[in-house]
Amino acid sequence: MVKDLAEMFPERFNNKTNGVTPRRWLLEANPALSRLITGAIGSKWTTDLTELARLKSSAEDKSFRSSFLCAKHDAKVDFAKWLRSTSGKIVDPNTIFDCQIKRIHEYKRQLLNALRIVVIYNRILQNPNLEMTPRTFLFAGKAAPAYHLAKVIIKFINNLGNVIDNDPKVRGRLNVVFLPEYNVSLAERLIPASDVSNQISTRAMRRAALAT
Repeated sequence: MVKDLAEMFPERFNNKTNGVTPRRWLLEANPALSRLITGAIGSKWTTDLTELARLKSSAEDKSFRSSFLCAKHDAKVDFAKWLRSTSGKIVDPNTIFDCQIKRIHEYKRQLLNALRIVVIYNRILQNPNLEMTPRTFLFAGKAAPAYHLAKVIIKFINNLGNVIDNDPKVRGRLNVVFLPEYNVSLAERLIPASDVSNQISTRAMRRAALAT
């Protein structure tokens, strides 16, 4: 029925699922980065995100880039302190924060990402002198109550994290953390701290999911 209504009145339907609100995700969640942006291009971007295109002129500015890295590091330090105080889990803010935060589902390929970590882990075991930047993999998301395989994927990621955490051969080089009870408040802390955000959903399945 919704499909029929959308065909009759297409102007009444629009998508806001993946919208970004500057007020919440920059001004509130990432104030250091917000101040840096405002200092470079003024404050109009807070109500018009197209203004962010003006940051291109700062891309090669060494001072701006240094300030950006400082803002990112401060966000990582804040997240690490919060995580330790709330869960006891320890992450090193000097490592790359490689994150995949979204609903647990086969087509979103958290399992593929976890298998990538297995490959990296095995490479380190085979070659202890392997050159790599230390990396912390952070997963978060919820599975539907009846979605058994998604729950198995969560269990696999947690087990993988336990194996790596207890192996002194990779300590300080590789870390895997599954963050429970994912919600907006957690996202507001983690997203500003993320160096890498994995978006590896299969495209055809993504379209199918949005259509259902």
